[in-house]
Amino acid sequence: MQPGAPGQPSREITAEKSRDLSAVEYTGADIKFMQGMIGHHAQALEMVELLKKNSQSEEMKKLALRIELSQDDEIKMMQNWLAVRGQRVPARTEMHQHGAALMPGMLTPDEMLQLSKAQGTAFDRLFLEGMIKHHGGALTMVRELLDTPGAAQASDVFGFVADVEADQKAEIDRMGSMLASLK
Repeated sequence: MQPGAPGQPSREITAEKSRDLSAVEYTGADIKFMQGMIGHHAQALEMVELLKKNSQSEEMKKLALRIELSQDDEIKMMQNWLAVRGQRVPARTEMHQHGAALMPGMLTPDEMLQLSKAQGTAFDRLFLEGMIKHHGGALTMVRELLDTPGAAQASDVFGFVADVEADQKAEIDRMGSMLASLK
């Protein structure tokens, strides 16, 4: 029996096919996900740098530190994952440079400019709204990967994707509560 993708039924496969599955390593979709998520995480780090200058809230600064540590570590992991497999490792800024198509949830250049100019509570509100949108985009990217046949089958890829999904959902909930307290 081969387990189906999340929400999909298991299916019976031949012994020959099961031997083939033992060699699953990664797919083009896995590579594209890792490459795209580097740029996605890099924008979150840019937003955190703005928070360090534009917010006076200690609670916001603690949130920023959690985001910074997790996203920076994950970028390093993704860069290493790609390098070990002989794949192109994009620069952190490559995915959101001027003129490039934005990935789901990424802030536009105008939104980043607006965030950079805000201060205090107005900044905190914009940051939380923007980071909730940003994390929601990461969840969209995870869902798209998991919906791609054959993708995220390697244990390291699946484990990472599951961690991203759990972490982003938890942070969205935390930021939603913080945002509600500002209103």
